[in-house]
Order: sequence, then structure tokens, then C-alpha cells
Amino acid sequence: MIFETAPAKFNRFLSVLGRRPDGFHLLELVTTVLKDWPSLHDELTVEKSPNMSIEIEGPTCGGLSPDDSNLVMKAWRLLEKESGKTLPARIKLFKRIPHGAGLGGGSSDAAATLKAGNKLYNLCLSNSTLLRLAAELGSDVPLFLLGGTVLGLDLGQRVVPMRDIPLPPMIIVYPAIHLSTPSVYRVISQEDLSNNTPCPSLAENEAPPWRNDLTNAALIACPAMHQVRDALISVGGEPILCGSGSCWAAKFMDIAERDMAMQKTSEQYSEWSFYSEDIQC
Repeated sequence: MIFETAPAKFNRFLSVLGRRPDGFHLLELVTTVLKDWPSLHDELTVEKSPNMSIEIEGPTCGGLSPDDSNLVMKAWRLLEKESGKTLPARIKLFKRIPHGAGLGGGSSDAAATLKAGNKLYNLCLSNSTLLRLAAELGSDVPLFLLGGTVLGLDLGQRVVPMRDIPLPPMIIVYPAIHLSTPSVYRVISQEDLSNNTPCPSLAENEAPPWRNDLTNAALIACPAMHQVRDALISVGGEPILCGSGSCWAAKFMDIAERDMAMQKTSEQYSEWSFYSEDIQC
């Protein structure tokens, strides 16, 4: 039996630099995998079995299908294709990361699946091979194989490990809104991207800008997102959209200010979910 943790991710910098001829957008991202945020970790368990099966449970499993449309199953089928043999297994996925939230839960699950299947069946696939397979599954999947802080280029699938850049005291808010990524990119495809700039060169111990070029498009695609951003501003936070949404993160000067803001906002908006490094409510 193999157990893998699948943590969420956080884009502290996301720039949309242009559009490719095929219509996809050119991105530059600085992403941190939230390995120390246990409340935003999915869990994957795989074991050999005579038949292939997948079970999905957990507080955020609603709406997910345990079939070949799931990224976990797509990752497993890709391992079978690469190895040239069937790999029957029983897969259990426990979901904590909300989907449609910009936290990369499905991509993280897929990366964990590649690692787990490689170990369970002793496939001996190299890291470069796993990264290639991850890129076939989605632009966010490779960064989860690297972990830590990662620079993503092109569609985000070209990944370069960076030095560790600690996150500030912050909270992540999930407002129970599912915001589809295509709806955000449909809006941004109408925007002028000529003034968008890549991440500047960073000095030692310098953090990248706190910026997400998808923000305005997400607010247009889903006006209800204004309420979340404004609520975080009202308690002294500096909000940033997580990926293409619907989660927002907000940074604070210190832990005490963060905790006070989290308590106040969670009391006012009890239907939202709130996460920090050591707290969930």
C-alpha cells in the first residue's frame, strides 16, 4: 500500500503576457505548494487489487465522479500507457481541497497518483518522465511533482524550481462559489495584455510582487467575487485571487492581525470556509 499527500498550491504572482496562435494564454507564475497547510491537503491511498477501482470521499468530494473523467484516473491510465501494461489497483482519494477554487486540488491529486503508481508497481520512471506525463495531464500538474516554490512558464507547465520564499501571515477564503477557469479566460481574451510585465529579478530574500492578472476577468465573470475581496480589505488584508478563483488569499502584517481578521470575517460570513497554516474554520 502506498500513501501520498496532495497539498494545495498558491500563486503569489501570476502574469498573463500574451496569447499563443492556438488561443491559449502565455503565463508566468510563482507558485508555492502548501505543504504545511494540512487543512488543504488531499490524501491518496493506492494498493494492488485484481480489479481497478476508485473511491472518493471527504468534505469536498461533492460533484466528483469516480470514473475515467477524473484526473486521478487519467493519471493512472497514462502510467499504464507509458509502462505498456495494465496496473490494476484500488485507489482511495480523500478530498479536503475545494474544487473550482484556484488551489489546484485536481492537479495535485494527479501528481500524487503518478508518484504513487510509480512506487506501487516499481515502474522506475525517471523524474523527467514523470514531469512529461504530468504536463500531458494539465499545466498545473508538474509543479506539484517539484514542490516548494516553483517558477512556471508558457502555460505554466514548464517548471523551474526556485529558492524557498516564505509566505507572509495569510488566510485563504473559499466562498462556496465554483468559478470555471474557461469563463475567466473568455473574459481576459478580450483584454489588452500589452502592458502586462513578467516577474522582475528578485534580490536575495526578496519576495515576488503580490499580483494576479486574472483578477479583473474573474470579477467580471463572477460579480459575487467582489464581496469576498471587499470583506478581506475591510479587516486590513491585502487580497489576491488564487489562480483563476474562486478562492481569495489575504496577507497581513503579523499573525495576531491575521487571526483577528479571520475570527471577525468568519463570524460575519459563516457560509464561507477559512484556512490558514494552522487553522481552519
